[in-house]
Amino acid sequence: MERCPWCEGFDLYRAYHDTEWGVPLYDNRALFELLILEGAQAGLSWSTVLKKREHYRKVFDGFVPDLIAYYGDEKVAALLADPGIIRNRAKIAATIRNAQAYLALQEAGQSFSDFLWKFVDGAPIQNTWGALSEVPARTPRSDAMSKALGRAGFKFVGSTICYAFMQASGMVNDHLVSCPRHLEVQGGRQG
Repeated sequence: MERCPWCEGFDLYRAYHDTEWGVPLYDNRALFELLILEGAQAGLSWSTVLKKREHYRKVFDGFVPDLIAYYGDEKVAALLADPGIIRNRAKIAATIRNAQAYLALQEAGQSFSDFLWKFVDGAPIQNTWGALSEVPARTPRSDAMSKALGRAGFKFVGSTICYAFMQASGMVNDHLVSCPRHLEVQGGRQG
């Protein structure tokens, strides 16, 4: 199998590429988790976050926004002391703020999934990249998503983070055309 070259290096990365990355994801809570983890990645590699993902799920209460939105100083101190996550005060504060923004959207009658998927008109964009060098780091759509999330109160949602999120959640199919997953994810749906 000729995978996208970015995932080579270790088994967990390959498994993520082969089963998750680029599969259209519509579940509100799963999308929230992915957005938080993409923000945690800022300045780091996705492999760093991926290795810590299970521990993140444990210490962030399964990424349930209703719980995270009410984290206080004691919980923040415990998170900052936990070597199993990226111990960055701004990223932890952003996670709490993002949970609050998520709940505000929900209270306004807006599904998080619908809010995000509108930036691709509700359906995955099927790109046809032949080489990694062709894949953009951001697009006008990720710029628009970033601005809208910022207006809604979300943090660590710059355009590059949003584009990585769009790739991972299947809003854009950025598997290279030489990768078998390119065709496989076109009809896929997760969550």
